[in-house]
Amino acid sequence: MPHSRPFLHRLSPRGLGAWLALAFSVLTVVLTLLLVEVVERAATDQVKSSIGNGLGEMAMQTADKLDRGMYERYREVRLMARRGELVGPSATRAERRRILSDMQSTYGYYEWIGMAGLDGTVLAEARGLLEGNNVAERPWFINALKGTYVGDVHEAVLLAKLLPVQKGEPRRFVDVAFPWMDANGKPAGVLGTHLSWEWARDVERSIIAPVETRHQVQALIVSAEGVVLLGPDGLQDTTVNLSSLDHARKKRTGYVAERWPDGRDYLVGYAATHPVGDYPGLGWHVLVRQELEDAYRPVRELRARTLWSGAVLALLFSLAGLLLARRITRPLQALAASADRLRRGDSQELVPAQRGYTEVRQLSGALNALVTALVHRRAELQVLNDTLELRVEQRTLELERALASVRASEQRIAAIVGAAQDAFMAVDQRGMILDWNPAAERMFGWSRHEAVGWPLAEMILPERYRASIAKALRGFHQGGEFSYGRRLERIVVNRQGTEFMVETTVALAGEGEDAFFSIFLHDISERKKIDRMKSEFVSTVSHELRTPLTSIHASLSLLDTGMAGALPPDVAELIHIANQSCDRLMRMVNDVLDIQKIEAGQMEYRRSVQPLAPVVRHATEAMQGQARQAGVALRLDLAPGAEAVRAAIDHDRVVQVLSNLLSNAIKFTPSGKAVTVGLAQRPGWARLSVTDEGPGIPPAFEGRMFERFAQADAHDTRQRGGTGLGLSISKAIVEEHGGTIGFETRAGMGTRFTVELPLG
Repeated sequence: MPHSRPFLHRLSPRGLGAWLALAFSVLTVVLTLLLVEVVERAATDQVKSSIGNGLGEMAMQTADKLDRGMYERYREVRLMARRGELVGPSATRAERRRILSDMQSTYGYYEWIGMAGLDGTVLAEARGLLEGNNVAERPWFINALKGTYVGDVHEAVLLAKLLPVQKGEPRRFVDVAFPWMDANGKPAGVLGTHLSWEWARDVERSIIAPVETRHQVQALIVSAEGVVLLGPDGLQDTTVNLSSLDHARKKRTGYVAERWPDGRDYLVGYAATHPVGDYPGLGWHVLVRQELEDAYRPVRELRARTLWSGAVLALLFSLAGLLLARRITRPLQALAASADRLRRGDSQELVPAQRGYTEVRQLSGALNALVTALVHRRAELQVLNDTLELRVEQRTLELERALASVRASEQRIAAIVGAAQDAFMAVDQRGMILDWNPAAERMFGWSRHEAVGWPLAEMILPERYRASIAKALRGFHQGGEFSYGRRLERIVVNRQGTEFMVETTVALAGEGEDAFFSIFLHDISERKKIDRMKSEFVSTVSHELRTPLTSIHASLSLLDTGMAGALPPDVAELIHIANQSCDRLMRMVNDVLDIQKIEAGQMEYRRSVQPLAPVVRHATEAMQGQARQAGVALRLDLAPGAEAVRAAIDHDRVVQVLSNLLSNAIKFTPSGKAVTVGLAQRPGWARLSVTDEGPGIPPAFEGRMFERFAQADAHDTRQRGGTGLGLSISKAIVEEHGGTIGFETRAGMGTRFTVELPLG
């Protein structure tokens, strides 16, 4: 084995000439094989068609000859049954025997011809056979009286002992019989013949014999039931079931290749007998077969001749290819020698031989030009190489500095992450933990080497929330959807199984398959606890203040209105100031309670479809007292058709919204100016508006307008009062009604608040 490769290498072609010679040889062999395949297929199809059509033609001729022969016998017997001198009552037995004998002598295949009376007694026969015997039970006698004049092939019964012995096989007959009539036209007896089956064999020989010896052709005559009436030894009197017979039964003529019960393949022509004139026929079928081995012998001989011819042609073409290849490669060898001298340092031009062909001259010119260009390129490359080395050295120094900077940055980032108070973890796109800082170890109780490599969901999430991580990752992989940069509050669990609240920020770091999620977690459980305590405290204080404040406010109102009698002016002024302060304190407590209800989702709404104009008037009338004290006029602006505007609302809550907007507008509107309340309709929506003539909203405060406890100016708030909760409460109420609230403002021109509610 170690020496096999060098041996094969020595046998492989070394030069272009050898390769061309090999190519010519291989091409010739391939073309020869293709030609043999094409010729063999075409010849096979042609031979199959030619021989098959010939076999089908022979089958059709045999069937036609059988039909016509039977028709002649059918017509002869029918005419004889009508001859007066034969069937007349005055005819003697001798005369009848003479006439029947003459008829038998005209056609040698009449084995027996005679006539019997209605009782079945044979009256006369051409040779006197069976005269006086009764044939009333014979099928030909019975069928003739019933109208069936031709009987199928059968063996001799009564005549088997009377006729000479036939060599090879028993005698078989085909019956033809007709009734003969008396003077009144009624059946008087039956004239019958037994036609020797040798007639059919002679018909078959007359057609098949010329080709049987040379082409090994065999013919079969098959009955309607599939019984072989005439055929080769071994098939005689057997029942066959073949596709060719099925085609023949369909009254078709043609050929088919099929396998017979003897296990051999045959090309079979088939045809069926047909009625001729008024002869009904017996439904025989003729099959003519030839073995495929004999049928395709010319094709195999043609294939062998083609292969031998191809082998000779391959040898001749190989020799011609070798000579032609040497002539083609001679100039190339000279050119290769010149190129080798150039490789060794000789700068002479690559001039080919004078008798070289055009392609070699073109190649030589191209190589000469290439040599000249290479000399120039070599000098340019030397200069470029020197410059490139200098640049590579500079870039190497720059990369080293950049690498050092990156390492320093990595160290700083690692130090920052390690010293961070918030828990940090890096998670890959499968949800597996890649990094875990000390703060995460303290927060969850898992060390870094325990956490890295585990799914994040199993390490920090309660089991009921783990499916959300899988859903989020699926959304990221399918469409890149993920919440980045937003602070979210989540419930997590530590190693001991204790659940607590954290604030988390997620960012995607890197690109492509190397990208990972950077997650920071801040424990807000203490803050949440403090917020809950604060909310509970505010709610408790508000409820505790509301009851005494209600009593104080009622008492001060009675004193302020003079219900307790006249008071000194200085005392009345103090009572009035105390009443206003108590009123503001009541509103503040109510606002705090409302905001608590909104946060808890306990704010109640009793909505019904009602007109909005009475709601607007109610809110305006309720704020008239505050407006008069501030010296501000309240105006009502109802657009045409406003009285018919209806919506599904809670009357008191919408009045609360308008009251908050009017209170703010009155507070920020200078004395002597006006506040306008409007109601209009646009497609699908009702629009409520409150417009003041105040200084407008500062641009820096517009984004926080609806936030809780938001105040535009603390100094101004102390002068005007307010909790900073009214607009936030109003926004929550409007949105609960399915509406929107917004504002438009211009410095020094005033502000317009707009509420839009869906029509009812």
